[in-house]
Amino acid sequence: MIMYLVKNFILFIFLFLLTACGESNPKRFQNADIIFQDSPSSQSQAIKIATNSEYSHVGIIYIKEGKPFVYEAVGPVVLTPLKEWISHGVDSKYVLKRLKNADVLSPRILRNMKREAEKFKGKPYDGLFVWDDKRIYCSELVWKIYKRAVGLELGELKKLGSFNLGHPVVQAKLYERYGDHIPVNESVIAPQGIFDSSLLKTVYKN
Repeated sequence: MIMYLVKNFILFIFLFLLTACGESNPKRFQNADIIFQDSPSSQSQAIKIATNSEYSHVGIIYIKEGKPFVYEAVGPVVLTPLKEWISHGVDSKYVLKRLKNADVLSPRILRNMKREAEKFKGKPYDGLFVWDDKRIYCSELVWKIYKRAVGLELGELKKLGSFNLGHPVVQAKLYERYGDHIPVNESVIAPQGIFDSSLLKTVYKN
């Protein structure tokens, strides 16, 4: 009987830890956290090759009525429930990052971030990666919200031509988007550029 109780207690603890460490744990996520995943979209492979990245999609965590959402540029800019967002990634894997100096994210700054985010709500996805606000791609959304509301640049802007554009997969996607007129001097921030920012620390990776 004692051994039975011990085994059941151990099983209970194990299941509790699995739950606490699972994607559904809302305590892991904070407003303005940045979350990365590998998207199964048609352009994902080209992005990863061109930017030497494991991840091709990124968004910002927003806590709404106690529940975590991801603000992302995918089609239109939308607020997606976290569980749904995670399920869209390859194998439901993701990396969560946060400012090393998270103290700068005061209530006032967080309100500013949400105001800036609202300006992009509903805007269409920018498959041409143009550095203006008419259309928005995922890493551009994150970078501009942090730059304009917090005053921080999460990653270095690079010229499109500085990436690895010679790979056949990348060339095929570029030709599909631009034909023979690739805007090599266009400023771009890739998901990997934000991922590598020295201002961020990794909070979780599965």
